[in-house]
Amino acid sequence: MTFEWSAIWAAWPDLMRGAWMTIQITVLGLVGGTIIGALAGVVVTYVPVRVTRRKLAWLVLALVAAWVVLKLSFWLGDGVFAGVPGWAWWLLRAVVLALVVWRCLAWVPVALSVLAQVYILLMRGTPIVVQVMFIYFALPLLVNLRIDGVTAAVVTLMINSGAYIAEIVRGGLLSVPKGLQEAGQAMGLPFYKILAHIIGPVALRRMIPTMGNQCIISLKDSSLFIVIGVAELTRQGQEIIAGNFRAVEIWGAVAVIYLIMTGCIALALKFIENRTRMV
Repeated sequence: MTFEWSAIWAAWPDLMRGAWMTIQITVLGLVGGTIIGALAGVVVTYVPVRVTRRKLAWLVLALVAAWVVLKLSFWLGDGVFAGVPGWAWWLLRAVVLALVVWRCLAWVPVALSVLAQVYILLMRGTPIVVQVMFIYFALPLLVNLRIDGVTAAVVTLMINSGAYIAEIVRGGLLSVPKGLQEAGQAMGLPFYKILAHIIGPVALRRMIPTMGNQCIISLKDSSLFIVIGVAELTRQGQEIIAGNFRAVEIWGAVAVIYLIMTGCIALALKFIENRTRMV
């Protein structure tokens, strides 16, 4: 069997389109995942709540009660208060929600911590393929919400990477000596300034290697979205092979493109790590 370079050159435009789609999905997923993971990691770290059966039972009851109240509000809006203007009805809902949150304000951090821990457990405990197929195929049946394949891929990568990034953030924050936080408190700084200007920069430097690892994993995980027909790099390679039957050349080219992309990520993060190295 001969290796035909011409098969690669002919397929190069399609492979580049697939690579560009892979980059877009990965970047959007990691940006959203970083935001979710940072918030979840901070909440879990500084609002430590032990998740027990009793707390989970209360959480389930609260979610069921919220769902019932939401359904009741829609029923009242479509029936008893059908003549009320839409904006007034939504304003009333917002006011009621604000009053409930204000009344239960002391429990909000605890509830957020429990929700974050449950979220991390679910996302890390289920395969990403199952998650994307649930969002793409099952979600429309449950809530009558249909989304396209690219959006499903981005959302899945976002929530999946967010769970892992939350643990990376938690580990980075816990690695910072407590004396730094105490020094900030002694200076009279509020907690958000201590986190942003004292603890955060130190923890961020320590999180760079593991964050780089997560970026590479997320980039490679995007190939699994082939199951819902997203035209990323692996899908493009599969379709090209179905047309020219040159598996060795095309899969070799796909592997090299992935290697180049992951190598660029590794080099960029190594540069950032060297620039932010603590003396």
